[in-house]
Amino acid sequence: MSLTPGKLAGMKAVSDKRGVIAAAAMDQRGSLQKSLAKEKGAEITDRDMEEFKEIVTAVLTKHASAILLDPEWGLSAAKKRAPGSGLLLAYEKTGYDKTGPGRLPDLLDNWSVKRLKEAGADCIKILLYYTPTDGPKINDIKHAWVERLGDECRANDIPFFLEFVGYEEGVDEKGLEFAKKKPQIVIGSMEEFTKDRYGVDVMKVEVPINMKFVEGAKSCTGQAAYTKAEAIEHFRKAAKVSTKPFIYLSAGVSNEEFNESLALAAESGVKFNGVLCGRATWKDGIPIFGKQGAKAFEQWLSTKGVENINNVNNSLKAATSWFSIYGVKA
Repeated sequence: MSLTPGKLAGMKAVSDKRGVIAAAAMDQRGSLQKSLAKEKGAEITDRDMEEFKEIVTAVLTKHASAILLDPEWGLSAAKKRAPGSGLLLAYEKTGYDKTGPGRLPDLLDNWSVKRLKEAGADCIKILLYYTPTDGPKINDIKHAWVERLGDECRANDIPFFLEFVGYEEGVDEKGLEFAKKKPQIVIGSMEEFTKDRYGVDVMKVEVPINMKFVEGAKSCTGQAAYTKAEAIEHFRKAAKVSTKPFIYLSAGVSNEEFNESLALAAESGVKFNGVLCGRATWKDGIPIFGKQGAKAFEQWLSTKGVENINNVNNSLKAATSWFSIYGVKA
C-alpha cells in the first residue's frame, strides 16, 4: 500500500520522527460540558469550553505529536499548539441519534472535509458507534456512511482516521457481561473497517479487553472475564485482522489503567502504531477547572497532566512505526 502526497504529509504531521502517533485528544464536547457544569455548579459558556481546550492544547502539545480537536470550540485552541505538533479535527456531531435504534451518527452541519482542511486540519477524525452484531439494516447504513466519508477524504487528499466504539443496547458497557463480548466486538469491527473500500488510513480502536476484568491485573475489580493469557490472545487476534495502521484510544479510563493496557499490548507483541489519548491525561483536572478556575487548572495540568502524558509516552516505546505499512522510508 502507498499514500498519496497529501495523505502522506498529513500522516507525517501528526506522527513523531519514528512514525508513531503520540497524540492527545481534546474533542470531547457534550460530555465535557456536562462534567464541567456539574463541578462548577453553573452553566458552562462557550468561552469556558474554549478556555479549557486552549489550556490543554498549550500544555500537552509540548509532549504530543498532535492533538485532536473539534471545530465547534477547538479552533482557538488549535492556534495554541506547540511548534511541530499536528492537528486532527473531528467531523461528527457529539453523541448519536437517540430517536431510533443503532446509535446512528451524523456530521456537523456547517462543515465539510474541504472546510476542515482549510481550517488547518492535517487529518480528519470520525467517531462511529459500531457493533458487528447489530444486523444488516443498521450496519448497512453505517457502512455506506463510512464509504462516503472515505471518498470525501480521498477527494481532498487528507488522511481519514476512523474511531469505532463498541456497544450493545441494554447492556452495561462497563460491566462483566459486556467485557466478555468486547473482544469479538473489537475484532469484528477492525476486520470490517480495515477493508480498502472504506478508505480508512488509520483505525482508532479500543483495547480489545477491559482491564478491570483481567485476572491478576492491578486494575481488576474482583470479577474476571479473562485470564492474562486469554487477554494477551485477544490483543493478538485483533491485531492479526488489521491491514491498516491502528492506534489505541483511552476510552475514559484512568491513566494507570490505560498504561496497564498498553503494557499488556506490549507484552502480547502486537504492532500497534500509537495512541490518541484524551481523558486518561486531563480528566482529573475537570473539578479543578470547575471549582478553582483556569489558572489552577493550568498549574495542575503543567504538573500532574504532564506526568500523565509522559507515562503514556513511556508506554509508547513498545509502539511501532506505520512507515513500513505504507512503504515509507524513515
